[in-house]
Amino acid sequence: MTSAAQTLALWATNLEPSDEDLALAERSLRDTLAVAYAARDHPLRHLFDELPGPGRWAALAHVLDFDDLHMASTTHVSAICVPVALASGGDARAYLAGAGVMARLGTALGWKHYTAGWHATCTAGAPAAAVTAGVARGLGAGELATAIALAIPGAGGVQRAFGTAAKALQVGFAAEAGVRAAALAEKGATADPLTLDEWIELVGGEASMVEAQAGKPAVPGGLAIKLYPCCYALQRPIAALSDLSGVSAKDVRAVRVTTPTSSLKPLIHSRPTTGLEGKFSLEYAVAAALLDGRPDRDSFTDEGVRRPEARRLMELVEVAPAAGGDGLLDGEVKLEIALERGDPVTSSLRLPPGAPQRPPTDEELGDKIEACAGPRAGEIKALTWDTAASFLRHI
Repeated sequence: MTSAAQTLALWATNLEPSDEDLALAERSLRDTLAVAYAARDHPLRHLFDELPGPGRWAALAHVLDFDDLHMASTTHVSAICVPVALASGGDARAYLAGAGVMARLGTALGWKHYTAGWHATCTAGAPAAAVTAGVARGLGAGELATAIALAIPGAGGVQRAFGTAAKALQVGFAAEAGVRAAALAEKGATADPLTLDEWIELVGGEASMVEAQAGKPAVPGGLAIKLYPCCYALQRPIAALSDLSGVSAKDVRAVRVTTPTSSLKPLIHSRPTTGLEGKFSLEYAVAAALLDGRPDRDSFTDEGVRRPEARRLMELVEVAPAAGGDGLLDGEVKLEIALERGDPVTSSLRLPPGAPQRPPTDEELGDKIEACAGPRAGEIKALTWDTAASFLRHI
């Protein structure tokens, strides 16, 4: 019997990236470096500094919730795979091998796994980190399968961590677990590759769904790029609000948000009191978009969330879940805004900018990097896989 770990390891070993794959890797490198740089002075930085390099870099890349997402697996691929590749001396191919495994494994775990409360970035991330580090180290398929199995004890993480320091920390833990597993496999540690199959079933996935056919893109479906520093489930309502013009927050009397139930799964803080909680609050996202136009990092600080006008607006938001949905971008979001004067204003949106089917423009990507890095944006845009690790070490 060929195990899922062996299937994934063989695919990763034989990966020959296409030009399209390499372009995705370059975009992911710069996007991840920019958001990690933007987090360099984050209030939680002192906690991240307690972690070894790969974990520290992964936590920095994830804490702003500004990092990319693979939609089918609901995993933040690059926050794991870019830091691990760089910490292990890897290149675009090592990144793509890990990213491809993370996307495939996360897809096999499925939406049922996510809705059960697992943080799929961590559960799929630890084995993916093992592959990233293992490919960077030059491990063969057998050793990679062992590394995947060895990473399983570190493949944990739950959504109750959302809005707390634990969310970014558990992403760091997953990165560390994978790097450790690859190092142990290289040293001759043994493990049963069927560990992965049994674990997938235990956490609600289907091992038989693990597919790794040659000829497909390294990361099937591509990656979604965030243009706002918050949970991906908030990108669409914020974008829908940004499409409106002439709406003053002071004139808002009520806001009704109709959205598929599935898109509400990670939005667990209806009345946030901290910036971290605000990143997972639909009510606050509406308030921030009305107040700030285009919410930025300052919008999602403790001070931003505690603004009296933001608190007032949150009380005016009614969330109307629509039946069904099987993912964060199923269906569409609809907004109805009642004003003190004049007719109600409405807006609806199916795909936010940055979604795989609506990729960000070069201008949007450039603006994001400049917003994150300021005067060092040009330096980040010029970084390569050979020079990026040194950049991270110095921040």
